Amino acid sequence: MAGDPGRPANDGGSPGESQQQRPGAHTRVLGLVPLACGMRPARSPAAGRLLKVMRHGRRADLVIEAVPERMELKRAVFAELDLACRSDTILATNTSSLSVTALAAATARPARVAGLHFFNPAPAMKLVEVISTVLAAAGTGEALARLARGLGKTPVQVRDRAGFVVNMLLLPYLNHAVRLLESGHAKREDIDKAATGGLGLPMGPLALLDLIGLDTSLSILEALHAEFGGSRYAPAPLLRSLAEAGLTGRKSGRGFYEYQEKSVPAAPAEGLISNAASPRTPGTVMVIENGAVTLAADLASAITAAGIRVVRHQVAEADLVIVAAEPTRRVLDAALACGRPAHVVGVHPVGQEAAGPRFAELIVTHLTAASAAAAAIALAAKLGVDVVTSRDRPGFLTAAVAYPQLNDAVRMIQDGYATPADIDTAMTLGCGYPRGPLQMLDDIGPAPVFDVLSAMHASSGDPAFAPAPLLAEYAAAGTLFRG
Repeated sequence: MAGDPGRPANDGGSPGESQQQRPGAHTRVLGLVPLACGMRPARSPAAGRLLKVMRHGRRADLVIEAVPERMELKRAVFAELDLACRSDTILATNTSSLSVTALAAATARPARVAGLHFFNPAPAMKLVEVISTVLAAAGTGEALARLARGLGKTPVQVRDRAGFVVNMLLLPYLNHAVRLLESGHAKREDIDKAATGGLGLPMGPLALLDLIGLDTSLSILEALHAEFGGSRYAPAPLLRSLAEAGLTGRKSGRGFYEYQEKSVPAAPAEGLISNAASPRTPGTVMVIENGAVTLAADLASAITAAGIRVVRHQVAEADLVIVAAEPTRRVLDAALACGRPAHVVGVHPVGQEAAGPRFAELIVTHLTAASAAAAAIALAAKLGVDVVTSRDRPGFLTAAVAYPQLNDAVRMIQDGYATPADIDTAMTLGCGYPRGPLQMLDDIGPAPVFDVLSAMHASSGDPAFAPAPLLAEYAAAGTLFRG
């Protein structure tokens, strides 16, 4: 996840500048490019860069380390830097997951060690996480934040803990997407489409894992799990299996998708219908309210406008039975009550545009016939609605993918780790989110998010889905996090 922040040193300033003046516009900065263990200095540019720091370290106000994510290697580098640099030189690590505190404690200058986490590609990405430890002097983090702003970046200042802001929110979200795939909740394409089409994110979680690298993601999750425990951070078995098999994503040519040639469409998960099917559009559709009166009326109106007959009570006449689905209610209950469960598919629109919803979830129970699911896809195509297919579980697919991450962001606020503004800034600049998680939560409403998470928790028993107490408070009071 980390980029290479090394930049040429600036010749301005002098070694005797005060701490308040450094790092700034005339800071001498030396950066360490990634350095592999065992490199021979005479033959390795990276090792040569380290020797340059050793020779000129006393002129540097700041040294930025960006060697591979191995604690023993970073400690060895910091030990050398401790000897080569002035006692007032700030040593910054570009680690994305390791303990900055542990690195600082191993030096003779813990007050002047901090994290400066750039994102790939470093020249283009605006976010920089500035990480302070309990050992750091008060001005160390602020000095690095000033430097980041001078480089045209946006710094987010946080305390040291595994994952910082971005990785602590991003990696559990990606990991959960893998669990949805391996449990048969949805197909890989639908999981990714729920994120892009339903949430407006630039890339789906499985495609993003392939881009980051499954091995890299596994390492970060292991670091998170070692510090925090819990199922959110425990690597999904499928993720570990693929990484250990060398199927690490784009860099290996295959991960969740194949990249050496045109990707071959995945076979549908058992019980889920592929959107590639082209069945006949149903001639008569029955719509069941299931408590969602307004949604049922809207669905009936849209289907009628498309020239398809809609009935309310003549279930025997219907080619397809549609349940107006809400993510806290089982479609199965309505399917059983109507007496024709094999013909039932839930429909849950996601988002609302002026001309009506253009993205929806089709919810299938274990009793839904493949022909009924295919007919629902044909109906959606007739209505001009893009769809994903999901199992009948609380949250369906889009909310199941997104809401646990929103809950994680609330816990981060609850713990006093970061502000709502900093969290949203980190995720928009660091991950390309069009909205930060707290703004997204406000747009949905704390109460609906709380209700869905409560249903997910009750169904799964997993404490990871239990709504954060602060979310419960905001939901009860109708308070917004960014309002």
